[in-house]
Formats: sequence, C-alpha cells, structure tokens
Amino acid sequence: MTVPGITAPPATQARLLDLQGIDDELTRISQHRRRLQQAGDIAAAEAERSALRRAAADRRGELEDLRTRIGRVETDVRTVEQRLQRDEGRLATTSSPKDASGLEQEIASLRRRREALEDDELELMEQVETVESAATVVANSLAEVEDRIAALRTDRDDALAGLEAQQAAAHERRTALVGELPADLVALYDRQRTRYGIGAARLVGAVSEGSNMALTGADLAAVRSAAPDAVVLDPESNCILIRS
Repeated sequence: MTVPGITAPPATQARLLDLQGIDDELTRISQHRRRLQQAGDIAAAEAERSALRRAAADRRGELEDLRTRIGRVETDVRTVEQRLQRDEGRLATTSSPKDASGLEQEIASLRRRREALEDDELELMEQVETVESAATVVANSLAEVEDRIAALRTDRDDALAGLEAQQAAAHERRTALVGELPADLVALYDRQRTRYGIGAARLVGAVSEGSNMALTGADLAAVRSAAPDAVVLDPESNCILIRS
C-alpha cells in the first residue's frame, strides 16, 4: 500500500533502516536498564539482609531478657546473703536452744536457696554466651551481606552509567540522522513504529523483514508496480518497506 502525499528517493528511504537500527539499539538499552534497575540478585540480597536484621533484633531481645533475669537472680542472691548474715549473727548470740534450732533450720534452707539461685545464675550466663555467639554469627553475616549489596549496587550503577553514555550517543546519532531526512517521512516512520513496534524494514525478494512473511502475489505486484520514490507500507506489519 502506497502512502499518498509522501515521496522520497529510494536512497533516502533506505536511510530509515539506519534510523530503525538506532531505535532498536535504544530499545535494547532501555530494556537492559530496566533489568539492571530491577536486579534480582540485589533484591535477593536485600531480602536476606532483612531476614538477618530480624534475627539480630531477636538475639538482642533474647539477651535483654536473659540479662534482666540474671539481674533478678542476683538481687535474690543478695537478699538471701543478707538474711544469712543476719541469722548467722543471731545464732552466734542466742542462748536459747529452741531459737538456735530454728535459726539453724532457716540457715540451712537459705543456703539451699542460695545454691539453687547460683545454679540458675550459672545456667542463665551459659545461655547468654550461647545467644551472644549466635548474635556474633548473625552480625558477621549481616556485615557480609551489606558488603555484597554495596558491591552489587556499585556494579549496577557503573553499568547504568555506561548505558546512559550509550543512550546519549545513540540519541545524538538519531537527532543528526533525523535532521537529514524529510520531516514527513520521519513523522510517518515514527507513527508506524509507535503503533506497530517497527517503523521500517527491508523487502528481500518477496519477504518483508518487518513481518518475516512473504507478500501475497497481489501485494507483491502492487509493491513492484509502485513508483521508485513512492513510500510503500507492508500490508502485514504496517512498517515502511524499503525496496532494493
């Protein structure tokens, strides 16, 4: 199908293939940038970091609870020690056998209580050591994943900077090329590319590279009968056909 009102020499139309090549390059760059910006390895590392941060918070909570319990036990031990000192002092000064017997029983009970508290304190301190060890492992893992995220982000940012430079250079080439082509031809090319995904493609024999399909006999005859400077659209892909 020829486009009424728009003509251009075959050599000028052929330059649309260069324009299509630049646009394909810009599309690839944009797709690559999106993939880098949505990098799965960074997202996975950030998810790992979030899990480690939760684990670190859990270990801190466990340590705080254990130290609070140790503080309570230590307070209880001091209370028992004070009562022991008081009762032992009273036992040393009492002259009543009955009072002495009662004090001896209470002292024995307090000593058993002190021993149990000291066992509890020792067990809690062992638990603190275990949790502190686990917290150190988590902290080391967190530091490692932070370093990995930083390195991944640096690599991504470097790659993005390179792509931005390529994109800027491609835009410059496109602007220069567009400035050398007829405005109506470029407008048609841009419109077809925006609508259908491709603006121009070669016709090789009977096959359009825009659709990768052979034109029917009638369509091919219409294309071949068109004037050399006529602008012809591919009936399948609707891109501008560049005839050799």
